[in-house]
Amino acid sequence: MPSQKERMLSGQLYKAADPEIRKVNARARKLTRLFNQTTEEQMAYRQELLKELFGQTGDQIYIEQPFHIDYGTHTTIGNHFYANYDCIFIDTAPITIGANVYLAPRVGLYTAGHPIDAAIRNEELEYGYPITIGDNVWIGGNTVVNPGVTIGSNVVIGSGSIVVKDIPDNVVAVGNPCKVLRPITQADQDYWQQQKAAYLADQDLK
Repeated sequence: MPSQKERMLSGQLYKAADPEIRKVNARARKLTRLFNQTTEEQMAYRQELLKELFGQTGDQIYIEQPFHIDYGTHTTIGNHFYANYDCIFIDTAPITIGANVYLAPRVGLYTAGHPIDAAIRNEELEYGYPITIGDNVWIGGNTVVNPGVTIGSNVVIGSGSIVVKDIPDNVVAVGNPCKVLRPITQADQDYWQQQKAAYLADQDLK
């Protein structure tokens, strides 16, 4: 018979009041509390706490305070990650984040769900489906990513979006529900290369 934690991680109904699950949650609460209480003079300690909190991390991860997460051990993060103020990860199911991902303020990654049927929901049964985010993704402020969603690589999600379905690679997507607005094209790359060149030229003049 699978444990409640095994049921939780496999997308089946489970009860979060299980002692094993509560133990993992208590550990995450302690580590996030310690992280959120650190000062600017404790950058190395912040990194130690994040390395201990998450299941796996790459290099160069930076998270602004405050930050909140349910378990931590169910989340993996790639290289060069940034999360702005007040992001929330509900990692009942695994959250997998690729390299070069930027999260604006108040982005929520919510893997948890509750049954639509009230009688079952009132028995405190719940479930979780994984969230996957590819490489080179920027997610705008106040965006919510719902259970079971995969966001592809080289994607921009507009602020205030509610992402309920998968988003393919190489697009700008926005809205509630979040939908593809347009592809990211060579014209976008050319424009931003020009902006970079102007920036570098300006720096050379100083």
